[in-house]
Amino acid sequence: MGEDQGRIGKKAKDFSLRDQNGQECRLSNFLGRKVLLSFHPLAWTPVCAQQMKDLEKNKKAFDKHNTVALGLSVDSIPCKAAWAKSLRITKTALPADFWPHGAVAKSFGILRPEGFSERANILVDEKGKVIWVKIYPIKTLPDLAEVLAVLETGP
Repeated sequence: MGEDQGRIGKKAKDFSLRDQNGQECRLSNFLGRKVLLSFHPLAWTPVCAQQMKDLEKNKKAFDKHNTVALGLSVDSIPCKAAWAKSLRITKTALPADFWPHGAVAKSFGILRPEGFSERANILVDEKGKVIWVKIYPIKTLPDLAEVLAVLETGP
């Protein structure tokens, strides 16, 4: 797995998804801030749960770097709502890339043939360009320290 240099420097395709609270998450609404698109394969699995808890736990660090973290998967809004409640996630948006199924993951080239996304972190800069991509083995928990290091020093 690892980094995907092919997307670096390209404009991220705008999207509009609803999060676990039914709120719209439109990428273009975050212009002026960096966005961490943290893709996880499916809710209700241990590694995915820890990945989302790590986003929540590091919200202040993301705020310090003018960054918003989003936890995306192909799960439905009701599924993500129940999952977020069970994980006590209240500050981090978990957008549902449910319909058209996996369209956002597909736009980044990370929708797997099985119908769910790769486990990946994609950083988008303040102008909407992809500045960093890391794809992880499905069973590997992403290391947010490396994301925070990129935010601190640049890609």
